[in-house]
Amino acid sequence: MKMNQEKKPIIEIGEANFESEVLRWKQPVLVAFSAAWSRPCRVLDSVLEEVAAACAGREKVVRINADNNPDLSLIWNIQSIPTLLYFVDGKLRGRIVGTASKEAILSKLRSVTDGRDSKTLNSDANNEMNTTTKGKEQEL
Repeated sequence: MKMNQEKKPIIEIGEANFESEVLRWKQPVLVAFSAAWSRPCRVLDSVLEEVAAACAGREKVVRINADNNPDLSLIWNIQSIPTLLYFVDGKLRGRIVGTASKEAILSKLRSVTDGRDSKTLNSDANNEMNTTTKGKEQEL
């Protein structure tokens, strides 16, 4: 039995905690949109576990069930799963659609965290997410 099985490196999040776990998180965050029924997503799961272990303490890796969170999928323009989104300082900085190797995922993560790929992607989604979150809070 591995010692790190007690601490799960990838947590599942949803609409309720997306803002606190991703947009307001101080470290870079890799968000994996997936679904349990998808074979490519299941293949990527083991790769993400390796990525999370390699990034432990520096970057955070989270998973979102796209079927259970359709509003997040719509806001972040998820048209295919799996889709990986890279957030730095609450801003979307990168995207990979489909399966990828550990090396490709880590390379993209390094490029967005060290400033080589510093442009913000789809900044309107950040504004829409904040508006949507506030609207949902008002409904409650």
